[in-house]
Amino acid sequence: MFKKVLIANRGEIAIRVARALKEMEITSVAVYSEADRDAPHVEECDEAFLIGPPVAAESYLSTEKILGAARESGAEAIHPGYGFLAENADFARACDEAGFVFIGPPAGAIDAMGSKTRAREIMDEAGVPIVPGATVPATDLDEARKQAEEAGFPVACKAVGGGGGKGFRVALTADDLEEAYAGAAREGEKFFSDDRVYVERYLEDPRHVEVQVLADHHGNVIHLGERDCSVQRRHQKLIEESPGPKVDEEMRERIGKIATEAARAVGYFSAGTVEGMQSGDDYFFLEMNTRVQVEHCVTEMVTGIDIVREQIKVAAGEELSISQDEVNMNGHAIECRINAEKADKNFAPAPGLITSYREPSGPGVRVDSGVVAGSEVTPMYDPMIAKLIVWDRDRRAATRRMIRALDEYEIGGLSTLIPFHRKILTTEQWDRGETCRDLTADKKWLKSTAPPAGPDLSPDEEGGPEKLARDYQVEVSGKRFDVKVIGEPSGDVAAAAPAGNGRPAKRKRKSGGGGGGGPVLASPLQGSVFKVAVESGAEVAEGDLVCVIEAMKMENEITAHRAGKITELPISVGDAVASGDPLVTIE
Repeated sequence: MFKKVLIANRGEIAIRVARALKEMEITSVAVYSEADRDAPHVEECDEAFLIGPPVAAESYLSTEKILGAARESGAEAIHPGYGFLAENADFARACDEAGFVFIGPPAGAIDAMGSKTRAREIMDEAGVPIVPGATVPATDLDEARKQAEEAGFPVACKAVGGGGGKGFRVALTADDLEEAYAGAAREGEKFFSDDRVYVERYLEDPRHVEVQVLADHHGNVIHLGERDCSVQRRHQKLIEESPGPKVDEEMRERIGKIATEAARAVGYFSAGTVEGMQSGDDYFFLEMNTRVQVEHCVTEMVTGIDIVREQIKVAAGEELSISQDEVNMNGHAIECRINAEKADKNFAPAPGLITSYREPSGPGVRVDSGVVAGSEVTPMYDPMIAKLIVWDRDRRAATRRMIRALDEYEIGGLSTLIPFHRKILTTEQWDRGETCRDLTADKKWLKSTAPPAGPDLSPDEEGGPEKLARDYQVEVSGKRFDVKVIGEPSGDVAAAAPAGNGRPAKRKRKSGGGGGGGPVLASPLQGSVFKVAVESGAEVAEGDLVCVIEAMKMENEITAHRAGKITELPISVGDAVASGDPLVTIE
């Protein structure tokens, strides 16, 4: 077994791996960027090395710097976590060539499954059902049109090297294809340095069901059952659960066989996930993620198997500690991704400083997090703050436990998806085990997930003095009440009392623009301008695309808040904008 392992990642997954190493009595080594000097994952590990500036390309994505830290630390192996270099075959080869064990699958398997078209071709040859569509990239838009006609509309344009919802665009009709093709190619180039795109049939409202597999160097390949990850936004997961609410024993056995055959087809070892689409009784191979998944926790909760520990043991040459016959799924687990996002603003990223932080606890509750009070969620990295996982005897009991845990979770200083999760878990759609796509795509419903209006500092309607709203807790005859007091501020308003939920009260000053009917459209988030879709002097209708702002690995479309003529356009492509900065004036 290894004596020292370097973790080539950050945040909650770095902490998750470090904990497994500690239990195995293996020394852990962290790497960190300048932005993460005080990050919890640095403190969690036994040793830590600075590898560069905040920009991921110069730190967490730098093979040279990570291998340099591994040499200096004396590590024997490198665990990539997920994201960054986890599915980079060249990085796996570089580790091997430098004398480090890559805690993951062989580079050949990453190559085979990293290319969606190659993976589809391999699975098709192995008799694994795939979604109807191409198995080779389109050479150009004309070739994409031919692929779309053969697959049948609606279609999905997908980046060959894509994943995590990146490089995925839908064309409902032939008229939509050019835009979808260009968007998928652009994201493929940006996130995976590969602008190749292929086209397949788009399955409307399928269930996203994936199977966890484990394989070792000794020919043992097993599966740990399925996870249902159907609740998504922009093809990125929000809630995961195991077992799948629409998977019976017959289907579980069938898709488990599909997953293990897929792993064997590419000579796989380590932990991996075969993702698929469930449409009624049909199940189609989608892709294979050659790494530990974000949502591996729900499988651990229902099987009692430590997936990360098995992954490390396999890398050290050991056999799996369990056989297929020993895998039992017990109870039901649900995971909610706690992202720094505003669901009511169409999931706009909401980076910021965490001013207060308290995690839920109690029976059947697990929190995998990478933050503490004082941590900053920056636009440089993924918006996920933590994963909240619960277990109980069945799905309804687990749902009630999750709602209780969400009520206990306190994160002050920035917006999160906690209000969204609380609301969606009380809907009839969730109770019936539906995909909830009708809700996550409904902007009106999303607006209803906004947290209760916080304290507001603004002039009154008559232009009088500013008024401050503060939340207090009072006791009357031994019973506690939450009350709001509105009045003129006195003294230093920065010292506002904490809100009734224990979080610091927030105040915002209304501006004359972007909020409601004013002429100025303000940026709802911090990021960089990726695209400007309008020109000064142009006429726009309410809802027309104004610009695209890139933040936290996502492209966010900003639309006109009113109809009129553009009189000011202070932004251009490449500009950095802060939340509240004016984007356009429409009069």
